[in-house]
Amino acid sequence: MRISLCQGLLTGAIILNLLILYYVSRAQQQMMEKRKELGRGTRRSAQPASGLGGGLGALVGAGGEPGVVGGEGHGRGPRVTVLLREFENFENYVGDVATSFLHQRSELPFLAVADTSPYPPLVLPEGARLLVLSPSPDQPPQAHRPEFHVQTEFVLLVPDGVELEQPRAIERLIRELEGEGGGPVRLVAAPVLARSAVQCLHLRVNLREWTATYSPAASGSSGSVCTALQGDAVVLIRTEDLFNLSVPLGRPLFSSLFVQTALRGWKVKLLESPCFSANHRPLFSSAHNQWKADTRLKEATGKLMRSFGLKRLLQPDGREQWFGCSKETPRCFGTVQDDTPDYLYLDRWTPPCCLRALRETTKYVINILETSGVRYWLEGGTLLGAVRHQDIIPWDYDVDLGIYLEDIPNCDHLKNLDSGSLVDANGYVWERAVEGDFYRVQYSEANHLHVDLWPFYPRNGVMTKDTWTEHKQDVEFPEHFLQPLVPMSFAGISAYGPNNHRAFLELKFGEGVVENPQYPNPAKKRLDRSKL
Repeated sequence: MRISLCQGLLTGAIILNLLILYYVSRAQQQMMEKRKELGRGTRRSAQPASGLGGGLGALVGAGGEPGVVGGEGHGRGPRVTVLLREFENFENYVGDVATSFLHQRSELPFLAVADTSPYPPLVLPEGARLLVLSPSPDQPPQAHRPEFHVQTEFVLLVPDGVELEQPRAIERLIRELEGEGGGPVRLVAAPVLARSAVQCLHLRVNLREWTATYSPAASGSSGSVCTALQGDAVVLIRTEDLFNLSVPLGRPLFSSLFVQTALRGWKVKLLESPCFSANHRPLFSSAHNQWKADTRLKEATGKLMRSFGLKRLLQPDGREQWFGCSKETPRCFGTVQDDTPDYLYLDRWTPPCCLRALRETTKYVINILETSGVRYWLEGGTLLGAVRHQDIIPWDYDVDLGIYLEDIPNCDHLKNLDSGSLVDANGYVWERAVEGDFYRVQYSEANHLHVDLWPFYPRNGVMTKDTWTEHKQDVEFPEHFLQPLVPMSFAGISAYGPNNHRAFLELKFGEGVVENPQYPNPAKKRLDRSKL
């Protein structure tokens, strides 16, 4: 077939275009590969905003200039980012820490992290950067998120005032962590000398019971493995693990870190060596600054624990710290709907501070009833708790006591409560309930955790009353259950209950109630007994 001149030119143009497209595509691919190579060891920070503070939330270096974090811009970059999270604005040694690490290992990225822009501003050496976590409306979200500013495989968490004297110490930590493979040890730590001795602890976090419990573990020998640390230490963790935590850089750092790692079943290995030094001791130059630091630590701990839903901390020495309700504050939950408090929907039980308040109120009320000559007995779910737990049912939110109606005039706190309420000398509030013909004793005017007193009277050998609720257990019963009343253990004291408590409970709740626990309203929320 004969090809015309026009056809030949058209064919040549098509071939030329295809060649051009091929070479352009090849060039673009090569450029992307080069960028990836550069990006492995380097990365560029978000540009700081102009104006006050040099750009809140921006990643900035010495002199407020944006810089590269990740070390060298060619070849394989460093494997570790040194990160300093815990320091106080009013007195710190962040600049000295950065200088020490960068003097020994100039290629290491050094990142100081603060919630807000420090004042006075930090003075950082070249190569060190500051990341402020508080967002700024003029910057993209990644400018304030630390996971975008760490490009290395590992993160070395260091305390304020620490120094690096042995350049190869970091490699030792990396080898130890890599040697653990994919096992439960996900963190490796080394002690800081001349500071508070670091201690290995076991930490058990029970979110259902709002409680974290610390207990001593073996420490002092190389390779001690535990779930938490107390004291000054340098901690190495994989970057991926750190930023897979819900709150990777919460404060206080160790409290935040180990609560989250313990819940994931991770462990920390505490080495005897290498050690890191700390020439700045004490960390604060005056008693006033130490007091300020202690006060801020206490405030930060309370804020962190409340955000994690932890209301009780048991320390290794047996001390308790509480972060829930008290006599001066409202209770931890609101008005109960459908006999199902809000915490049950969160798969949690009654907060321990609320249980503590209920126990205190119950002991107080029972003491007054006994000294006043008012016959009482544990009723309903409270009796069920005494039989099953010798305590309040772990998910219950009030206490019920039955009393003899005819004994009410014996008690000064009850006999004049036809209307209004009485706040006694100890801050407990006694009142006639508005819901019916019974009495209620509240923990305080602020905290409405309460004990209900239900007046019964005998009629033809049957105990009855004038006000009934819709609860299935609220029924009449033979008086012989109360003749005699018998002592039983409840909430740390001896209280009175019916003489045949199993028959009494099965009359009210049904057969097998003691052995088959269930939430008050299974139609709304059912107890998963497999988790008991």
